[in-house]
Amino acid sequence: MTSGEVRVTQRQWWAWVIVALAVAAAVAPLVHAWLTNPDDQRLVDLDVYRTGGQMLLEGRPVYDYVTPAPQLLPFTYPPIAAMMAVALAGMSWATAQWVWTVGVYVALAVTVGFSFRQVLEGPRLRKYAPWVFGLIMVACAYLMPIRDQVRFGQVDILLVALCVADCVARRPWWPRGFLIGLATAVKLTPGVFLIYLLITRQWRTFFMASFAAAVLTLLPFAVIPQDAADFWFSALLDPERLGANAATTNQSIRGMLIRLYWPDLLTSVIWVVVVAAVGWYGFKGAREAYRTGESLTAVALVGLMAVLLSPVAWIHHLAWVVVVLAAIVGDGRDPVRLRVAAGVWLYYVVPVPWWGVSLKAADIPGVSLVLGKIVQNGFGLGALALVWLLVSWLPKRREPA
Repeated sequence: MTSGEVRVTQRQWWAWVIVALAVAAAVAPLVHAWLTNPDDQRLVDLDVYRTGGQMLLEGRPVYDYVTPAPQLLPFTYPPIAAMMAVALAGMSWATAQWVWTVGVYVALAVTVGFSFRQVLEGPRLRKYAPWVFGLIMVACAYLMPIRDQVRFGQVDILLVALCVADCVARRPWWPRGFLIGLATAVKLTPGVFLIYLLITRQWRTFFMASFAAAVLTLLPFAVIPQDAADFWFSALLDPERLGANAATTNQSIRGMLIRLYWPDLLTSVIWVVVVAAVGWYGFKGAREAYRTGESLTAVALVGLMAVLLSPVAWIHHLAWVVVVLAAIVGDGRDPVRLRVAAGVWLYYVVPVPWWGVSLKAADIPGVSLVLGKIVQNGFGLGALALVWLLVSWLPKRREPA
């Protein structure tokens, strides 16, 4: 680091303080809106996590309970998540809400810091890094999948932060792969990163991630064996525990197909074929991106695979769009890429799928049903388009003119 860079760094500490306060002020309306919701509508998923931990403390079966009416939500995560949720159960409900909400934004900050590193550390913007970081933080906080993290008290952005940090940190102080293993043990879908590590031959990271996931998966069999058995041999096999699979909020490939209301067998066959094709295309693109040094693009693609290939992927699972935006922006010098990123950002800020629901309800002859269903699947179809964008279009933008 040069003496000039040292002076810039020394002058920036106050800027980071101002930016932190500005970001807090910018997200305050979101936090106020969701934390003042009626009790039965406030951070309902956090309530599920916390109650799962409470069941363990009381020695009651974790997978037999549901939260009180009208939500009636069961605990759907692996048993290691319930063990970790014991810490939440030890807090008051009010304290848990604030701790979790702050944690959501801390995880978003970690994700933004790692994902937009090329922009923040670039020679043109380094001295403005705090201000650029703050602008990106606020923009990402208003994405619908991120807004839903606070609305429901969801864990997705934390899992995104773990996987991104594990993949792109230059010199991690933890064993690389451990965070992916932790994320996989907590919510299974980050397990797509094990496939990524395998096909890119990152053997040491793959073995560490696999080892961590295996240890954290087997540990509950020694501590809470009945709950572990209940999950792996019963609860996991019941997709209806996750909610109505045909609901608009399920933007996975399977969710989009279910909403066509074709025969179950036909839907299942088409789903398997489409998932195989999308998985082949996406993972092949991730492998090529990794080989050409575009590790962030590879991570973004694998994150999209976690959403699209899962049987159920709610809108808040699309927290991966933060990483996708960073991959599109790159180093921030290509104006075309910046405009595309702005368009993608806007698309995931507005409630596109719910516009589709409204369009279907309008009952316009010859228009509402078909167009409404397309718009209703907007975020899932958008994710498919983003896979194509990251695999096919961005590499062409990198080619010299």
